[in-house]
Amino acid sequence: MIDTGVGSTEPARSGGGGLAATGAETQRVVLFDEDDPLVLDSGELLAPVEVAYETYGTLDDDASNAVFVCHALTGDAHAAGEGGWWNTLVGPGKPVDTDHFFVVCPNLLGGCRGTTGPSSVDPRTGRPYGLRFPQFTVRDLVRVHRALAASLGVERLAAAVGGSLGGMQVLQWALDHPEALERAVVIAAPARLSAQNIAFSAVARASILQDEHFHGGDYYDREERPEVGLAVARMLAHITYVSETSLERKFGRRRHGDAFEVERYLHHQGRSFLRRFDANSYLYLTRVMESFDAFADGPPGRLAARFLLVSFDTDWRFPTRAVREVADVLAAVGADVRFREIASPHGHDSFLLPVRVYHETVRAFLGA
Repeated sequence: MIDTGVGSTEPARSGGGGLAATGAETQRVVLFDEDDPLVLDSGELLAPVEVAYETYGTLDDDASNAVFVCHALTGDAHAAGEGGWWNTLVGPGKPVDTDHFFVVCPNLLGGCRGTTGPSSVDPRTGRPYGLRFPQFTVRDLVRVHRALAASLGVERLAAAVGGSLGGMQVLQWALDHPEALERAVVIAAPARLSAQNIAFSAVARASILQDEHFHGGDYYDREERPEVGLAVARMLAHITYVSETSLERKFGRRRHGDAFEVERYLHHQGRSFLRRFDANSYLYLTRVMESFDAFADGPPGRLAARFLLVSFDTDWRFPTRAVREVADVLAAVGADVRFREIASPHGHDSFLLPVRVYHETVRAFLGA
């Protein structure tokens, strides 16, 4: 049915007998090693695989209250607390309530914030992988997520929650492991990228690959890195995350000296991105998004999870029609699906912002 609605490797033991939160402290764990490597969709083996993650809240004695947060393209493990990229949604008393749930958020495989990726040292060569890092898929991301959950003593999730690329991961998890989660919250995420989306990513990658300091991806031991290319890639992508309305309201045609204010804003976005992201990770993760095709093999079989799918009316990157298509496919095979389009002036970035109806919708679904 579909309801469209309206408008250490383990946390320490707590005094109450549950598993205590680690707050915003980033932890690391090696989940795959040479004796038990990660087998990727491509058939390639990857080891070791280290994962950086954070947890919030306390795991119940029966491990029944775990919620997994899957981050988007440029996110990381620090989802909540001061500076957390999703602290509007995750935290004490918030829709993903850490007073009630034990929340886990890792950095993605292929990322650059503590989890094994292109900037990690290849044990076979003693040098960073660069473009020798193997190709991987959204399904591979989920494999690593499930290994992390198991290492924390969690076999079945109360929920998995994600927006954009994070929502793709949640959808893949629910399709591949239907008994492994109770609820799936898929926000502003399609079943596959459109030609327009692929085109935007292609231009962003070209700006990195054609930077004179890219050096075929082997720039880690050089003074100069492909900063111009990565900054331009971020500037281009950021335009797709916001709506025309939000840009007009914030900047219009106002100028500052010889430049439009919107230009200065985009340059700031590009410069600040350089402090926290790696060009090779950007190349790999945009390819991961493009390879995702949730229903490529036809409609799914029986699905046990309950689904909430959310879109935003001004999101032109992953518009309502693309999210609604996912809901329709799931409903057609008998899944319990709730779909809601939320009015917001902020475009795709709405999933990161405190939009009241959106937060009320997520809170109600997780508390149902």
